[in-house]
This record gives sequence, structure tokens and C-alpha cells, in this order.
Amino acid sequence: MARSSGIPLATKLYHQMMGIEAKKLSQGAAARDAPRLRDVLYYGYRRGFWPFWRGLLFRTRLRRCAGRFFLGRHTNILFPSHLSVGRNVSVGDYVFMNCIGRQGVSLGSDVRIREFGWVQVTSQLTDPGDGLVIGDGTYVGPHCILGAGGGITVGRDVTLGAYVQLLAENHGFSDPGLPANEQGVTRRGIVIEDGCWLGNGVIVLDGVRIGERAVIGAGSVVTKSVPAAAVAVGNPARIIKRTDGSRMSPQAVPGPENATASGTEISGAFGP
Repeated sequence: MARSSGIPLATKLYHQMMGIEAKKLSQGAAARDAPRLRDVLYYGYRRGFWPFWRGLLFRTRLRRCAGRFFLGRHTNILFPSHLSVGRNVSVGDYVFMNCIGRQGVSLGSDVRIREFGWVQVTSQLTDPGDGLVIGDGTYVGPHCILGAGGGITVGRDVTLGAYVQLLAENHGFSDPGLPANEQGVTRRGIVIEDGCWLGNGVIVLDGVRIGERAVIGAGSVVTKSVPAAAVAVGNPARIIKRTDGSRMSPQAVPGPENATASGTEISGAFGP
């Protein structure tokens, strides 16, 4: 197989097709792991050919589009004039997006929203939500739910596993004489900072901030803020260690004055 600068032709073609830095696509890969050219061509056709043309036709309806835009089959984007995308953005098959809101939806470059995702900024046009911002290089796995009524900000290079839910809104329920759906909603917003990894099935509730490079274990329910470089697991999520394996001191825990705008403290016990 032809090579240039020691990189197989098929690998170079794959990097160009994906439009993502080689170091993110080939971490730890040995030369023997280089894909075959026919496999790259097959993958490019099946995964990119029709989404590229659908995106090319649809992009004129967006508020802003900075480059290649891939759009999956049977994807429903309401109010596309409220959606801005960077370059090389992919929205997968069967995704639903309702983008209307005070800020709308902004997707950075190299963002992937995988199949069956659900994004909603506003549920009632008479009560518009805030919006959703996702930074460059972030991956949103299949079947994720992003309810951005109170505003969701997701940083750069974040990984959201399958079935993650970010729910930036709560129903009121203080009056026992009324059903919850007649008591309005509260909104504080969610922030996921750069480099975080949220495992499959994680649920993040309104008012939470997750600090840079934090890791949340699969199936956890995050009710309170998590500091940078922490590992949190469980329901409700509690910190068990730092990402480097060391114990996290209590001083690292955000207090009411600096955790989030709503003053939510971190959840729970500190393990070794």
C-alpha cells in the first residue's frame, strides 16, 4: 500500500474523511492496525456520502454553518434558523432537535451527535428556554437527551456516553393541592466543563456544574456539583477519588459560594 511520511494512504484518507486530528483517531494504534483502503472507501460511502449531500442541501436553512455538515436520515430539526454549527459537524439518524430559544443551539467544530438523540430548548413557545452550547470536538452518544430549558453549556472534547441525560429544568411541586404540571418550572442551568467523560446512562440534574476532566461513572445520577479531575459514581453521585487515583481533599470541594450560580454543593463522601 502506498505510503507518505510513513502513514499508509488508507489511514491518511480516513483522517481527511473524518476531518478530526489524527491523534484523536489513532490513539495507541500500531502500524499493523492501519485500515484497508477498501474498508475506508466502504465506510466513507455508507457513513458519509448521503449525510454529506443532505447536509449540503440543508445548511442554507441554518443560522450559521462554517464547513462540512453531515445530516442523518429521518432527522427532524425544528427552527433550523436558531442552529449554528462549526465545521465538520455530524447529526446522526433519527435525531430530534427543537432549537428555538433565547440563545438557540450552537455546535462547535467536530461535534458528533449520534443516532436517536433528543435536543429540546423550548417545550412551550409561550415560555422559551435558554439554549444549548457544545464546544469543539465533543461527542454525544446515541440516545442522549439534552433538555436545555435552563441552558446547557458543554465544553470542548467532552464525551457523553449512550443514554446520557442532561436535564436543565425542574417542575415545581410545593403546592400539594395542584398537580406538578400546573406549578410551573424552575431553571438554573447545567455546565459540563472541558475534557469530561460521562459514562453510559448518566443523568445530570438542573443546577449542576461538572469541573474540567471529571469522570462520572455509568448509571450515576448527579444531583450536586463535581470539582475538576474528580471521579464520581452512584445514585446520588459521590466522589471516590481523583482521576489520577489519589485521594481528593475536602478543600477541593466547591462550596455554596463558588460551585455554581445556584450555590449547589458537591455530593458526598471522600474515599481513598
